[in-house]
Order: sequence, then C-alpha cells, then structure tokens
Amino acid sequence: MPDLLLELLSEEIPARMQARAEADLLRAVIDGLGAEGLAGGATLSQSGPRRLCVMVEGLPARSDDKVEERKGPKVGAPDQAIQGFLRGAGLTDISQADIRFDSKKGDVYVATRTLPGRETQAILAELVPDIVRKFHWPKSMRTGHGTLRWVRPLQRVLCLFDGAVVPFNIEGIASGDQTEGHRVHGRGPYRVRSADDYVAQLSGPGHVMLNRADRLGFIQDRAQAICAASGLELVEDQGLLEEVAGLAEWPQLILGNMDPAFLDLPDEVVRLSMRVHQKYFATRDPSTGQLAPHFIVVANLAAKDGGAQIAAGNARVLSARLEDARFFWENDRRGGLEAMVPKLTRIDFKQGLGTVADKVARTVALAQVLAPVTGADLQQVERAARLCKADLVSEMVYEFPELQGVMGRYYALASGEPAAIAEAIADHYRPQGPSDTVPSAPVAMTVALADKLDTLVGFWAIGETPTGSKDPFALRRAALGVVRIILENGLRLGLRDICDQHARTLGQSGDHDDLLAFFADRLKPHLRDKGQRHDLLDAVFALGEDDLVLIVKRVDALTTFVDSEDGANLLAGFKRAANILKAEEKRGWTAGADVDAALIAQGPAAEQALYDAVCHAESILSLAVVDEAFETAMAALSGLRGAVDAFFDAVIVNDEDPAVRANRLALLDRMRAAMHTVADFDQIAG
Repeated sequence: MPDLLLELLSEEIPARMQARAEADLLRAVIDGLGAEGLAGGATLSQSGPRRLCVMVEGLPARSDDKVEERKGPKVGAPDQAIQGFLRGAGLTDISQADIRFDSKKGDVYVATRTLPGRETQAILAELVPDIVRKFHWPKSMRTGHGTLRWVRPLQRVLCLFDGAVVPFNIEGIASGDQTEGHRVHGRGPYRVRSADDYVAQLSGPGHVMLNRADRLGFIQDRAQAICAASGLELVEDQGLLEEVAGLAEWPQLILGNMDPAFLDLPDEVVRLSMRVHQKYFATRDPSTGQLAPHFIVVANLAAKDGGAQIAAGNARVLSARLEDARFFWENDRRGGLEAMVPKLTRIDFKQGLGTVADKVARTVALAQVLAPVTGADLQQVERAARLCKADLVSEMVYEFPELQGVMGRYYALASGEPAAIAEAIADHYRPQGPSDTVPSAPVAMTVALADKLDTLVGFWAIGETPTGSKDPFALRRAALGVVRIILENGLRLGLRDICDQHARTLGQSGDHDDLLAFFADRLKPHLRDKGQRHDLLDAVFALGEDDLVLIVKRVDALTTFVDSEDGANLLAGFKRAANILKAEEKRGWTAGADVDAALIAQGPAAEQALYDAVCHAESILSLAVVDEAFETAMAALSGLRGAVDAFFDAVIVNDEDPAVRANRLALLDRMRAAMHTVADFDQIAG
C-alpha cells in the first residue's frame, strides 16, 4: 500500500468543489515530489464532504544525488569574469573547473558539483505546508488567526511517510497521525498507522465511504433498488447525483411520500422544488411515465426508525415549497402572459441597450428578417418573439429563475396560443450548452437565433466583449448557439449582412469583422470535435466568407484535398511560390501584373505547362465555386500538382532577363490567386 498518506480534514467542503480539489491536490503532490527527483508508483486520491486525501506508493527513503553543471566564461577571459564565475560556482581556484569545447565560444570553463540527496520525510515536511498555503479554491476564507486561506476552516492534517508522522505546522495546526470519522456514527478520533489502517478504520467504525466513485455508485444503485421494490422508476439526474455524493459521507437512502394533489403542477416545478431546495430525487410511474407522489432522500445518517421521521419531515418541507409554487402558478395564470409584456419595461437589460422590453422589440424586428430564411410563419414568429421574455416578470420565474421559458410555454398554452408559439417561447434560450438540443421547429429556431444575434450585436455595439476567461454575459455560449442553430438546421444566411443590418437598429454602423472572427473562434472547437483542423477553417474564413454552412462545405472538401498526396505536394509547391513572391514584394515588386503568353511560349516546356494548367484550373474553379461544387474545385487544384513540381525542377524564376523574371513572378502570382479562390493557402500549416 502507499508509503505516503496525506489527509486534510476541514469543515464541510461545498460539493461542487470536491472533485476538482481532489485532482488539484494529487497533481500538486506529484509535481512537488517530481521537482525533488522523487517518483513513486501507484497513486490514489479521495475526496468527500470534509476531507481531501492523497496516497502515493513506492517513494524512496531519500532523493538521489544531483550532479549540477555550471558553464562559465571562455578560456582566457578577463580575471574579473573568472572570479565572478568562481564565486557563483563555489570554487576557490580555476584549476577546479573542467575545460570543454563550445561551438559558439570555443573552450570554456565548466564547474561540476554533486548535490547530495535529501531525506524524503524532510522534503515532505517542506512540500506539504507549501502546497496547503498556495492551494487555490474558487472561494476561500481566513479564520480568526493567521493568514491561511482554506475553503472552510482546516481542522486536522494527517501526514505519514512509512508509518511515521511527517512533522510540520500550518498556522498552529500540527501534523499528526489522527483522523476523524462520521460526526454522529463514528467520530473518533482514530490513530492511524498506515494507509491500510486508515481505510479500514474510516470505512469500518468511522462510517465514512471514502471513495467518491463508490458513493456515486452506491447512491445510484440503492435509489434504483428502492424504486424497483416500490413499483417506481427513478428520474435520472446526474447533476444531482454528483451533488449529493458530495454531501453525505455515509449515504443512507429513504423513500418519502408527497401529497398527490401537487402533481397537477407542471412537472418541472415539482422536480425543481425537489432538486434545488431539498436535493431529492423524483420518481415516476413506469406505466404512465408521469411523476409519482414519492421521492428519494439521501441522508447522512442511519436513523433508528429506518428514516420514517426524516421522510415525514422532508415531506412537510416539500409541501410548504409546493404550496408556494401553487400560489405563484395560479396567480400567473390568472393574469395571463399577455398582461406580463408591459412589465418588461421595468427590467433593465444592459446599460446602453435599454430594458428587456427594448430587447424584445429588437428581437421581434430581427426575427421578422430571419423568417424568410428559416421558412417560419411570419405572424407566428412576430408573436413568439413578442412573448418570449414575458415570463421573466412572472411570480414563478421570480422564485425559480431556472424555469424561464419553460413557464412561458405553460402560460402561452393556458392563454390559447398555438403550440408552435408556446414551444418557441420555451426553446428560444436553447442551446444553453454543448450537450443541449438545438431548436429545429421553424418558429423556435427563428426566435432563438434572433435573440442570440441581438445580444451579440448589441454587446459589440457598446464595446462590451469577452476578455480572457471572463464572459459574464455568456456571449461565447450565445455565439456557439448561433453556430449550432445555423449548421444543424442547414440555414443559409450571410452573417455579415444580418449583423450590419441589425446594428443599424441600434444606431450603429461599421465593420463587424471582430464579431465574425468571434463566430469563427466558436466554430473551431465545434469542427475540431468532428475531427477538422482549425488552420483549414482559418484558410476558408480568410476569404471573407460568412455563410457558415458554405464554410463547412469548403472545409470538408479542403480537408480531403490536403490529406491526399496531390494536395500535400501542391501545398508544398504553393508555399515555395508564396515565399518567393513575399520576398519580391519586400523588394518592391507588386502583384497583379498580366502574364505575357508570348513570352511564356519562348521559355521551357515546364513553364508553358504550368501556364496551361493554371488557365485550365481557372476556367473550372470560377464556375465550381459559384456552384458550390467544391469537390470539383479540389480536383482542378489537383491537376496543378504535376505542373508545379515540374516548373520548380526545370525553371529558374530569378532569370537574368528582367522581363522573363517579372513574367514568371506574374505566373506564380496568378497560380496563387487561382488557389485563393478556394481557400487562403497561406493559412494552412505544412
């Protein structure tokens, strides 16, 4: 078992921080040991509500000796340089240094010294406190004394190496060999002799399930078993599962009952009341697929009555929550969705962009522009866009912000709106992440696209764009949503014109290249996930294309081409030609000159062959690109490969005759221009 055992015990660590902290601590320990030349074998890390733990096997008792070399001045250097070298290297006389040959300096002095290894325990005594003091938490606190910041007050530090305590002190907390178990069922403390002993005591009398994955699996399996025994089906919720696994050291699952009368509320309201406020798992009736009046509670203690009182108490709390929800639900439906629209003038959207009502008006206008592209009914688009934000002023969404859009759908249906409008209200926030579904119904995709484009154009208009990792208004997510809606629905629209036209509604005008580049940056990872190269996307975007569907078609064809033998060889020939032209441009040569066909005919056959190949490719490329026949365009480029290879083998571009030289440069320039009708090959690596 591991030679090193480190446990940091504190007050309760927020569930969402545990897995990341566990990984960070393991990495910090391994990196710190590695920097000292200590490499162990197997490693194990654990995390839970109160503790982080790292175990490392096979660490040596001490680090190896290090041989350190210090290069000095060259032989014959001034005495001042020699003396400085001796002081820095710890030598008393230059005769103690070696002389070696250096390709740049010639013979130089080199000092070699051996640094003895250190006891591993001594290294750990310095390393662990340093890791703890520098450890990063998303949020941390400082207790009443000292400067240490930790997620919650640190209580104990257990650190053993080969069964012996590694002695150190962190802000008054001395390292030791004791740990604590479950607060109720087995607090201890427990004196630990080894990692085996640590695991045995905590998982036995300590009543702590140490391993996060074990807790996840136990909760999942036990919840499903309880449901199966009661004729129910568990409503899967991976996010909630991850959270409760970080709340209970010794998870105990209990089936609770709720008043069936609350099931007339929308399912989302019932589930959210359970999930967000109470951390309950919902259940459903497998015969109907509807929610059942039962829930699963994950407790952190084993009750003597089997959990009956816990279940009853949780049912009372849930009932109170659902009573409030019923009140909000009835009040909202009584007024109706239409009555909520004027209240949007009271909510600020963003300084410089007005209220939410102003945003809705812009979204309506933009959605009407997009409707002919998406094929959506114009009247339904206008109505859905007008109502899409109305539920933000509802009492239900005020209480449960996560239900924005969802409640709008319910209220729209209750008001007699067509299903297409109701679904558009619910779906216009989508996709909200890379795994979220994309609206596909015409009205829904139109409003979703208009809403996101309005946000992006608006924030660009007021100069509030994401910087570094900061993106408080989720503009990257909005841009990725635009990309996915367009691509997954095959929408053909020019983003530049759409953005320019919409900017004018904001009283803005000008270049939106930065915003288009922002879309390109979101498109890159999307295509990379599908195996595409980002440099090929750059090569297509550099042409100024803003039709995302067309861009992807070009990238697909370009990928096939550059991966072929002809494509790879032509790319090499293009790079050679481009380098020649760039060098000439620095000397004052100007691109765009006509090629003299008569002068070409007087030159080598390879020159004529390249000219003919370029002319032939041009005749095909111009039509193929217009027709979006990119495979045909790539085939035309493939036809250049042999002629380019032969040209560089047989022709000297830098001819003594200035006219010949200029003509050959013009020919290469024309070849470059022909290839640029497909993509900017300068952007392609290789």
